[in-house]
Amino acid sequence: MDVLTPDQLASALESLGSDWSQQAGALHKRYGFDDFAQAMAFANRVADAAEAADHHPDMLVGWGRVELDWVNHSAGGITDRDVEMARRSDELAVSA
Repeated sequence: MDVLTPDQLASALESLGSDWSQQAGALHKRYGFDDFAQAMAFANRVADAAEAADHHPDMLVGWGRVELDWVNHSAGGITDRDVEMARRSDELAVSA
């Protein structure tokens, strides 16, 4: 899978919305929740989706928050697959 070009990445970020950014070479977003239990429930939904897709994010879980970083380490950067999983993560956050 090919790494997105700078123009493709800019377009992908625009389509994902302002909450997503590029940080340290990955698609990054911080989600906020009312408490730790809701944050963990979301993290587990993302983990299940990641397992099903065989594509896994770097994830940080804290009280009332989950931070996700999507990057294709084997491709050496952000790919279409990361953009797809970022969209899926947003869908999973809405279904909370």
